[in-house]
Amino acid sequence: MKSVSTFIKRTCILATAPLFFMACSEDIMDDINRDINHTQDTQAKFILADVITSTAFSNAGGDINTYTATYIEHEVGTHNQLYRAEIRQGEPSTSSTFNNSWGSLYRALKHSKIVIDKCSEGGPQEGNDVTKGMAEVLAAYNLALITDLFGDAPFTEAGDYNISLTPKLDKQQAIYEAVHAYLDAAIVDLQKSDAHGSGGPREYDLLYQGNASKWLKLAYGLKARYTMRLMKHSANVNADMQKVLEYTSKSFTSPADQASFAIYSATNLNPLFDFQWSRDGLAASRSMADKLIERNDPRLRRVFTGADWMQVAEVEKDDEVYEMMAPNGTNVEQQYVYNTSTFVYSQTAPTLLMSYHEVLFLKAEAMQRLGGSASEIESTLKSAVVAAIANTEINVKAGFSAPTVLSYGGIEETTEAISPEEAATYFETSVKPLFKANPLKEIVNQKYIAFFGASGESTEAYNDIRRLIANGDDLIELKNPNRFPQRLPYGNDDTTTNPNIQEAFGNGQYVYTEPVWWAGGSR
Repeated sequence: MKSVSTFIKRTCILATAPLFFMACSEDIMDDINRDINHTQDTQAKFILADVITSTAFSNAGGDINTYTATYIEHEVGTHNQLYRAEIRQGEPSTSSTFNNSWGSLYRALKHSKIVIDKCSEGGPQEGNDVTKGMAEVLAAYNLALITDLFGDAPFTEAGDYNISLTPKLDKQQAIYEAVHAYLDAAIVDLQKSDAHGSGGPREYDLLYQGNASKWLKLAYGLKARYTMRLMKHSANVNADMQKVLEYTSKSFTSPADQASFAIYSATNLNPLFDFQWSRDGLAASRSMADKLIERNDPRLRRVFTGADWMQVAEVEKDDEVYEMMAPNGTNVEQQYVYNTSTFVYSQTAPTLLMSYHEVLFLKAEAMQRLGGSASEIESTLKSAVVAAIANTEINVKAGFSAPTVLSYGGIEETTEAISPEEAATYFETSVKPLFKANPLKEIVNQKYIAFFGASGESTEAYNDIRRLIANGDDLIELKNPNRFPQRLPYGNDDTTTNPNIQEAFGNGQYVYTEPVWWAGGSR
């Protein structure tokens, strides 16, 4: 019996041995396949730096801004994709056009939410409330971009495969409630501290170097922007305009406060410059020149450059220089012939997520809609115009000092810079009479002109134009005879995989016929 028992035990041991070694082998393989050279987790401040960079370069200043600049006639598309966008063939309604931007916006939103989770109660960096507040501002900013441009969009089910691989579309109204909720939370958190041992973001905050008070001003500025955006659906317009004034009073007080992403260099390129230098797809807009000529605007001598790389000093209706401004929507597809804006050479010009001059224009518009004191509105508008011209000069000078352009000889500067004194005189002699004749029209047109540049503000001008039209204030004249895109098409990463977005996208032609909800549409 003993020998039989021993035999059985030995047999069992030998039979189970392969299982033991198999298990060991799987553990070893797991270790072999584990990436030990790259962290699987990281601190919130490092993620924050990435979100700020992608938000500025890709989302505020990238493809969306370049295309919308042609839609609103800051620039003219004159080659390849941008030419097709200019004449409204294909690009404005094709799901591939903004696919990279679609993905970048959702990555920025997801990563902002990761930072928020890390710094929230129960998170690994609980107590870093200021960092959390910064992420809440960025979440609001990117979420607003998504819905402003695409309308109804995935939100509550987006970015988490455990919830859904095919997230539903949330209504724009609900998304805007979330945008304001993020900003309200940020306003609370930014007035606290970063108490976790990992510390605050400091140099990883590429906007404000950890200055919470400036982030707080940005949050209030965005509250003003997005409150103005929803004016068509306001239950009490006057009450909301009062809110805009309250928010702007707590926002930027000088250009030093504005949300400026200013780390561009010879290798880190301003996105407008990056596009034009590699594609040469943009030309000077004739309708933009018309607006400057009408106002005898000193920016006219600074913001255009000839195909010979010489700054255009004078432009008059129907002269040879004017004829080299590309006619909007009827131009010829050609490169190196038309004038360009000087801004397409602004290699190191900062991207502005929100500018000081925008805050002033919001304040002036709210005051005007409330029927405020003409002299006070005039004073605010004058400050906005002077600040905007100063920003134009920053952009223009970046074109003249662009390292890459200088290596090929550079742009020849032929005119003097616009001083603050000249800008103030321009306001008194040219802007003020137009303001007195039609105050709201001149406020929104000056804002439109201010957003022309390399600062990434054309997207916000596109939002403004749609908002104004929806409210019956069609005050900014556009000359392109082709259809105006009311929105952007969803990205093809989702039009090809998510039935919810496939249904909403259809054949893409809805971009010409269906405004987003806040502009009078249903989605």
